[in-house]
Amino acid sequence: MTAQVIFVDDEAAIREAVREWLELSGFEVRVESSAEDCLKRLDADFPGVVVSDLRMPGMDGMALLQAVQTLDRELPFLMVTGHGDVPQAVEAMRLGAYDFIEKPFTAERLLDSLRRALEKRRLVQENRRLRVQAEFKDQLDGRLLGVARPMAQLRRQVLDLATTPVNILLRGETGSGKEMVARCLHDFGPRAGKPFVALNCAAIPENLFESELFGHESGAFTGAQGKRIGKIEHAHGGTLFLDEIESMPLAQQVKLLRVLQEQRLERLGSNQSIAVDIRVVAATKPDLREEVRAGRFREDLLYRLNVAELQLPPLRERREDIPLLFEHFARQASERLSRPQPTLTPAELAQLLAHNWPGNVRELANAAERHVLGLSTGQAERQGEPSLADLMEAYEAQCLRQALARCQGDIKAVMTLLQLPRRTLNEKMVRHGLERSEFLPVADD
Repeated sequence: MTAQVIFVDDEAAIREAVREWLELSGFEVRVESSAEDCLKRLDADFPGVVVSDLRMPGMDGMALLQAVQTLDRELPFLMVTGHGDVPQAVEAMRLGAYDFIEKPFTAERLLDSLRRALEKRRLVQENRRLRVQAEFKDQLDGRLLGVARPMAQLRRQVLDLATTPVNILLRGETGSGKEMVARCLHDFGPRAGKPFVALNCAAIPENLFESELFGHESGAFTGAQGKRIGKIEHAHGGTLFLDEIESMPLAQQVKLLRVLQEQRLERLGSNQSIAVDIRVVAATKPDLREEVRAGRFREDLLYRLNVAELQLPPLRERREDIPLLFEHFARQASERLSRPQPTLTPAELAQLLAHNWPGNVRELANAAERHVLGLSTGQAERQGEPSLADLMEAYEAQCLRQALARCQGDIKAVMTLLQLPRRTLNEKMVRHGLERSEFLPVADD
């Protein structure tokens, strides 16, 4: 966790001295001259500590402490007091302050208290993250479907990254579910109550791109008859999903980079700077590093977007998920179209397993809808068609995963269910890369 500190004092000399001490010690420091300005910087997910003087004009340190406690009772608050203010400092501790420090204080005294407070904050936020993961795991399992190992790994990564503030790059083929993953990163994180704004960069004409992304003022260009809020501004407080980011014009890449660096933007035709708070999830099919080498994408923007990278597996690399996904999409189509859901025959299942699915999950959903309508599910591709042995391996892996999930990792129960000896089951689990720990129930906190 970044060692963040907000220091509040109405005396400029003290603010600058403390800033210098803390920055030299490796802290990320914001100094504020008033309690009111400090509160503008805070939310319940602030990953640091607040240090405030007691006596200040306007809102004093005690009032700030009470406001911080209302925001998050577990956010560490250090009170700085004068020699005669010890009774008030004791009252501050009773109200929930982590510590108090008397003036004049040494850098060592402040640093010692800060390090202990930051460790406490780290533990609090880690516990919160684990509780959120346990709470959302079942919901995520119902949205990012699949029993294949790459999907189990993807779900774990999504749960882990959803609660962090970092920008994320998604890599995956067309139809592999990049927007669904982006939506899950938003819905299972602290920005869930704010806007999720999606923009397909390949679908916007280059001459309209700046207006679409940054907005414009009335009269900014021919045809601009009114003020327009751009996608970035609309996503304030939430998540901006930029699909096919590789299609963004270079001129707009420069402007997006500036917004990400400064967290401010200017609408087209305006000189007013507008503060924005966004998290960007970008998606691409090609490797952006190759696009950088080809001169089609800015390297500095790539570094800003790719703080964390998630790889979405193509459907052909998780064939054991095809029956489950097809059943899910067929059930949805049946309900939507008010049609009965036809039973999938063994021949049709073999056809589904043999197909290479270049359109991935999106193509499979379309095939399921056609199946419900009584239309052909399509012919298996002849080129690259898997062998019977490959299909049998995929089916066996699917059966093992389903049994392990049903038995919640209880090996003896799986042996009974599948009528397999321990040694054979172990060998098959190793061959298919299955680990018992993946299927154990999540312990309650």
